[in-house]
Amino acid sequence: MDDKTAELRDIFLDATGEETVTERQAERRGSLVDVDDPEAVDARLRDLVATMRERYEFETGLDPDAYVRLIRGFYEGEDDDALAEALDTAAETVVRARLDCHLVRDADRAGDAFASIRERIVADDDDATIVDDVGTDAEAVAHVRRVVTAEREATRANDRFRAAFTELLTDADLSDRLASDSREDGLREATEDIETDVSF
Repeated sequence: MDDKTAELRDIFLDATGEETVTERQAERRGSLVDVDDPEAVDARLRDLVATMRERYEFETGLDPDAYVRLIRGFYEGEDDDALAEALDTAAETVVRARLDCHLVRDADRAGDAFASIRERIVADDDDATIVDDVGTDAEAVAHVRRVVTAEREATRANDRFRAAFTELLTDADLSDRLASDSREDGLREATEDIETDVSF
């Protein structure tokens, strides 16, 4: 620390009465929830589910706690059959509830006919026409329509709900910090050999 910096630091300390010049933020970025408190996280998840239920037409009658269990299970890597067993309901109900929450799996987009059905849904064809033209069944068309609806809703909401779930239930914030540190390290290394000759 040079003399000028030390002088400025002393002025700051005298003026504020603080012992330190800087202190780290205690709260996680963008969150008012203590993610180490499961009850606080569950309460926040219930609030998010309630907001989604008000905004969108949910397809199941599962209660808020069941939705919270489903969301947690999804982020812990449980498949739909395991979630159905945990919730004592049918796997199809789990799929519908999951899509209510904009939680789309790669498996939801699987199947040879998915792209064709999706294209016809986007073109606003009715289900009966799609069944006849694509040569599929009504159940497959209904499933793809649910997936398309979930994706559209998520996009229109700027993925707000999925982002909130991710922040609450994963180490996304840690990953963001690590990526930021890595970028800063790379910039530092890249600029180490740059000579600066500035005169004022």
